[in-house]
Amino acid sequence: MFKQLENLGYEDYLNKYPFHRGLNLDVEYYKKYNSIKLLSDKIKTELWAPVDPNHSIPYQPELDDLIRLHYLITSRRVTTVLEFGVGFSTFVIDHAIRNNQKRFQKHVNKNLRRENAFEVHSIDNSKKWIKQVKSQLKFYNTSFYYEKCRMGIFNDRICTFYDNLPNICPDLIYLDAPHQFSVLGKIRGISTRHPDRVPMAADILSIEHFLLPGTLIVVDGRTANARFLKANLQRNWKCTSNYNFDQHFFELMEEPLGYINSRQLSFSRKR
Repeated sequence: MFKQLENLGYEDYLNKYPFHRGLNLDVEYYKKYNSIKLLSDKIKTELWAPVDPNHSIPYQPELDDLIRLHYLITSRRVTTVLEFGVGFSTFVIDHAIRNNQKRFQKHVNKNLRRENAFEVHSIDNSKKWIKQVKSQLKFYNTSFYYEKCRMGIFNDRICTFYDNLPNICPDLIYLDAPHQFSVLGKIRGISTRHPDRVPMAADILSIEHFLLPGTLIVVDGRTANARFLKANLQRNWKCTSNYNFDQHFFELMEEPLGYINSRQLSFSRKR
């Protein structure tokens, strides 16, 4: 799968699934500044912008990241997505899930046991940002959740947790939140609200043993957080980091739990 990402034809894929139109993105801009053939030359932000607690202007979307995310959902026939962090990615996930619904709803309803089939569940700890995104973009299959995020402890490691999570069983999790300065509280004087700190979300660790074989986790950037997950996940995960993409991937490589899970695995791996 990840080798396919390396060889993904970005322009061809975007021509097939032109989700960028719903985001009003100028593809010519990316061709000029980002080389759409392999969009690995990232748009650089100001040095202090990512750790500025007062930064309120949305970052320029990284079109290559969005194309890969859309591709992963369509190529793996994902049915249910849990997203940490509302944004442009939410629209892209929603678009890809709707495509899967049009193609596979009859098959899934007949052959798989998916209570939340073709749903996106996106959680964020900023009411203002959720409201802004919902007012600017159109969503069809997405439920939004506002939850506060606090400093916490996982196996004596200081980290962060949202107060509540949607009660779903995702086959893809996309981790791109919370912003380190939005987390409440301290643990023994420590918080992520410092420019030299890094995000350290542990929500996925707390639900790891509920996840089904075949589940894919995509971490956008947040390398320290990805390494924290890798060090603390207990099941048989295949972990891949691509530093050109600035993304990290975790795939749960276990034997099926039973015939229903086996059906889902066969469905998701069929190309």
